[in-house]
Amino acid sequence: MGSDNGAVEIAHGFPHLEAVRAAITALYRRLSYDTVHSFALSVPPSDVAFSDDEDPYLGVQRVAGAMVGHLRLPDARMIVSFREMRHAGSVELAAGPEYFIELNSRFKTHRRDIGAALAHEVMHVYLHRLDLAFPGTRDNEILTDTAAAYLGSGWLLLDAYRESSVTTQKLGYLTPEEFGYVLAKRALAFGEDPSPWFTSPQAYDAYTKGLARARRDEQRPPLAAAGRLGRHRYARDRRAERGSPGGGYAFEGRDPLRVSFPCPTCHQRIRVAVQGRVRARCGLCRTVLDCDT
Repeated sequence: MGSDNGAVEIAHGFPHLEAVRAAITALYRRLSYDTVHSFALSVPPSDVAFSDDEDPYLGVQRVAGAMVGHLRLPDARMIVSFREMRHAGSVELAAGPEYFIELNSRFKTHRRDIGAALAHEVMHVYLHRLDLAFPGTRDNEILTDTAAAYLGSGWLLLDAYRESSVTTQKLGYLTPEEFGYVLAKRALAFGEDPSPWFTSPQAYDAYTKGLARARRDEQRPPLAAAGRLGRHRYARDRRAERGSPGGGYAFEGRDPLRVSFPCPTCHQRIRVAVQGRVRARCGLCRTVLDCDT
């Protein structure tokens, strides 16, 4: 897992947004709606809190056990150790049931972020056992970060983000705003607000920006919640049977003319007939959408 410390410039914005959206779709396809929604409650802060006098070796096993319990991996045992290393952590993905996780030795003194590091590494184990992976290291790490955030442990990864004149830290491959985006998608789907758990002011700011971007997904035509300018543009494109740039809506066929567009929850494409106001139900995440086609 990537880690930035010291005077390192941290990337911001949404450069990996399409890979993040593809990861959310992949989770719903591989796990099913019911399994995804079984993670409606996140790992609580109390389960990953460290006291100053807790032995780091015992504590790290306790927190790893909390992650295993959250992901319902009862037959998986995480053996966690510390060593000097460039990255925040690594995991040996073998056949199991034992998995060996190594964390950067700095976490022995910076204990508040042990939960964040373990959220990423234990999610690697979960996805490995699901046989869910993206080709290429970069996209697979994005999948891991996205899955951790969407399934309830990754809020810790965003809370580990700190940026000031004294210290700079970010765990994971997503930008802070992208972590905020995934957590916001989770919050909109499950009705769980993670913002009270953030101890980092920068994490809260990133979540706010991610939430604004996530809400924009719900206001893109042909959704009825689209703004006036968006509806205007959609009507013009519909007359020309021309899709929107950037992978939004696209028109297909004739008699009837249909429009396809990404579901704002899971990003699977939905197809409906162009016939004015309609309600559509996503077959993957079961979201019911009001559309003005």
